[in-house]
Amino acid sequence: MTGSILEAPAPAKPTAPAARSRAATPALWLQQVLLGIAAIFYAFHFLHLRADFPNHSPWMDWAKYTDEGWYGDAAIRHYQWGHWNVPGDFNPAAALPVWPLIELALFHVTGVSLVAVRVLTVIVFGLILLASYRLVRRWEASESFLPGRSSRASLAPALAVLLLATNPFCFVFTRMAILEPLLILLTLCALLVADWAGRLTLLGPENRKLRWLSASLLGLLLPVIVLTKTTGLFLFPAIFYALWGSSGYRRKPFLRTASVAAGIAAAVWLAFYGLFVRPHFLTDYRYLFSANTYTKITLGTFWSVLHDTLFDGTWMGDTVFWISLLALVVWLGVAAWRRFRGSPMPVALALWVLGYAAFLAYHANFAPRYYTVIAVPLMLLLAMGIDALLRITWRETLAATHTIARKLFLRSASVGSIATLLFIVANGSRYIVQYATHPEYTFLTAVHHLRDAVAADPHHSHLVISISGSDISLISGLPSICDDFGTMELPDRVATYKPGWFAAWNDVEDDKMAALAPMYRLTKVGAYPAYDDPERNLLILYRLDPVNSPRRGRNGRRRYFVNPHQRKPKKTATARPSVPLAPDGLLVEGLH
Repeated sequence: MTGSILEAPAPAKPTAPAARSRAATPALWLQQVLLGIAAIFYAFHFLHLRADFPNHSPWMDWAKYTDEGWYGDAAIRHYQWGHWNVPGDFNPAAALPVWPLIELALFHVTGVSLVAVRVLTVIVFGLILLASYRLVRRWEASESFLPGRSSRASLAPALAVLLLATNPFCFVFTRMAILEPLLILLTLCALLVADWAGRLTLLGPENRKLRWLSASLLGLLLPVIVLTKTTGLFLFPAIFYALWGSSGYRRKPFLRTASVAAGIAAAVWLAFYGLFVRPHFLTDYRYLFSANTYTKITLGTFWSVLHDTLFDGTWMGDTVFWISLLALVVWLGVAAWRRFRGSPMPVALALWVLGYAAFLAYHANFAPRYYTVIAVPLMLLLAMGIDALLRITWRETLAATHTIARKLFLRSASVGSIATLLFIVANGSRYIVQYATHPEYTFLTAVHHLRDAVAADPHHSHLVISISGSDISLISGLPSICDDFGTMELPDRVATYKPGWFAAWNDVEDDKMAALAPMYRLTKVGAYPAYDDPERNLLILYRLDPVNSPRRGRNGRRRYFVNPHQRKPKKTATARPSVPLAPDGLLVEGLH
């Protein structure tokens, strides 16, 4: 492709050190400004960590009711109860032990704390920013077509950090103690280690120990990714492509390093499965996968699922998604034009996006939190694309042989990309400031009221059964079991653990009533507004009174019912009120 704007430049004459310094100074200054702005918005992540997931936001994700507790439940229970596994209940740590182990170490220092785990996940996001910066630096150092590396500092790493730090979608989900931020961080680390391991294969035999070390480290990271979130398996092609490209696209060095990494990864995973899962927790392990089998894509829904997989990417922001997707397509086109022999990082990031999108299509569940895993590589590709365009425009501007029309086109494209970048950053920053400075505490307040009501009643077990039970445990310290997921049928679970309280959202579902009714009467104790979801905006607490026990009112005192057709008994000095007949039905409203 003679005359392509992406062709390798002719060797340039050496630039004097003083000239290089003068040329680099404005770019270095701009880079520092961009990183400073990113640092300010990263600091916003630490504000009001007890606050609700932002109400009336574009992201309606039920994870805000459940996931922070669910996937740290093993750590919460181990700290509170002395053991992490509750037989018959939802125990995801049997398959996903990495995040609860980290939380357990944290809780031994802080105690069970919502703020502590959210500080932890914000720190994880900070490490994501550092790893992204380093990864883009690796790309910039290895690209052959980018002109002016000796005379101008790259803006791509700083742009990548700025885009991530000022994205409101990343802001809200990286302040939640969920699995996706850690999965992203581990994948970025695996890409960095793969790049390092591949580069070591290009060096002499004196680096043999380092090659083994890098391959072993990559082999340890792979099972950790899967044991953090099993969907990390869909990111393995991106990691191995990074290893393949950094090995110089040479078959033998790649296979040698990849086989060592894959062998160690398989040995670690098989040891975990064989020594821990199979003899003790196989039922819990299998349940995590069987609970999601109903969401698979089918032939009848194929095209609609593909449509939703693509267009739900706009969770991360309409403009940033479509521009980033354009950058992905351009990078794949550049790689194809170069016969996939340039820097492997753009293609590895594209494989990351496409691999996880394949999982989303297969899973056919488009919860916004899943798209955080896609948002990070897309924004890295966008930052790299903008920087490459600016560099190419700079080269074309200095060249006297190219046409005016060509220069005008590149300059227009550069101005348009800068304007788009400014809009993305300014618009995202506005929302982050709004979310960070206007916190709401509806769910926290509701859980505190629930905790006070439970603690005030000495006659009932403090065990709460609820779909949000794990989140309630994380916030309040109350023990809980789940009323939805679990390896034991709900009626059997209720009979086994005999909860004292039931926390429902908005109403009592039929299957929950069917499980509770044989053993309990439900007495409504309180209703607490929380969140903005019309289907889940009222947390209702019911006391579970055994069906053969005296009825009690809202305050726990005995409650009597008189048949209006019967005459009132005469009051005498020795007369005691008899227990009256209760009205039909099991749902009893408490006294007000």
